[in-house]
Amino acid sequence: MTDRSDHPLAPYAARPASSGARLVDEAESPGRSPFRRDRDRIVHAQAFRRLAHKTQVFISEEGDHYRTRLTHTIEVAQIARSLARNLALDTDLTEALALAHDLGHTPFGHTGEDALAAVMQPYGGFEHNAQTLRIVTKLEQRYASFDGLNLTFETLGGIIKHNGPMLDAGGKVLDAKLGGALPFALTDFMASSGLSTGDLALADHASLEAQIAAISDDIAYNTHDVDDGVRAGFFALDDLVHVPLVASILKEIDSAHPDLGAERRMGEFTRRMITRLIVDVESHARSRLKTLGIASPQDVKRAGQPVGLFSEAVAQDVWMVKAFLFKTVYRNDEMMALRAEADRVLRDLFAHVMIHPEEMPDGWRLTAGEAASEPVLARRVCDFIAGMTDRYALSMHARLFDDTPDLRYGAAI
Repeated sequence: MTDRSDHPLAPYAARPASSGARLVDEAESPGRSPFRRDRDRIVHAQAFRRLAHKTQVFISEEGDHYRTRLTHTIEVAQIARSLARNLALDTDLTEALALAHDLGHTPFGHTGEDALAAVMQPYGGFEHNAQTLRIVTKLEQRYASFDGLNLTFETLGGIIKHNGPMLDAGGKVLDAKLGGALPFALTDFMASSGLSTGDLALADHASLEAQIAAISDDIAYNTHDVDDGVRAGFFALDDLVHVPLVASILKEIDSAHPDLGAERRMGEFTRRMITRLIVDVESHARSRLKTLGIASPQDVKRAGQPVGLFSEAVAQDVWMVKAFLFKTVYRNDEMMALRAEADRVLRDLFAHVMIHPEEMPDGWRLTAGEAASEPVLARRVCDFIAGMTDRYALSMHARLFDDTPDLRYGAAI
């Protein structure tokens, strides 16, 4: 099999011809590389469609022009594909990972993740990146021969290590938020598939394609959350001029277009910001590839440090944007009130369905024996709720309770 890329690949790029193994053997697709097949399966997944009605920052019913989890994902994929092509990487693998990166998100964004993490703490916890793995290896049930999407190990590795290696060289879990244990979804997958931490190379870095997909997520949300925050009236664009990169871009725009209207000025800022960040990552990655002497996909994974990063100066600017958004948007007083109400909705649903599992639709209900096991029941209820869209969660809550809140920003709660 050839690599079937639409452009020449760099020596350090992932190669589907040598990385196309799957847990369940399948006949080769006649017209697609293994990574392109992965991408297509992700696009056709039910979990992918549900992203259209899941919160990015503002609840999906807030307004037509705010990002949803789906539009954010598409934007990440566009940025990732551009970067991958510029760096001569496999664009199909990069795009597949970008399209998959938020499949495990709950309704109501990170608020929903926090709520499920809290109620699932006695049963193995919950984390949205791990839930993505659970979706693509177990919960999607559209194929006759296997559960999940049966993605290549290269794609699975990129999903598992979206935020970097899971273990250090001594086998210690690196992410402090995981409390020293690997996520349930990962350990459950390893147990059911017969794989080990060594088989999944959890101490290695992910491919450069996966690193580019991850940094593209940062580029997208740090730019587009500014756009949505200004649109919502949380702040004015000029409130960010303390960030050198933002000040530089606005100076360029105002010099070239001194009478530009606010909407066009915002659009011009967004596109220039994305371009600046893409150029920085590409330039810095090329420099690191040379400095680290990377000449193969294995060199990327065993470099001991990431390759796809912002330069130090731009990373500081991005951190300043994040800090500003955290204070003015994510932890805005009214947003915190909405978060509290969204948290209550999901906790109410979890508690109710744990007592009344028959409330789950066909396909979700457990056998009597399974339902008798509290941890098994809790995981099934968690999977059910995590897969909900915002509006499905609110609709079910309104059917079961008399105090369902209006979660739109600006609405009386």
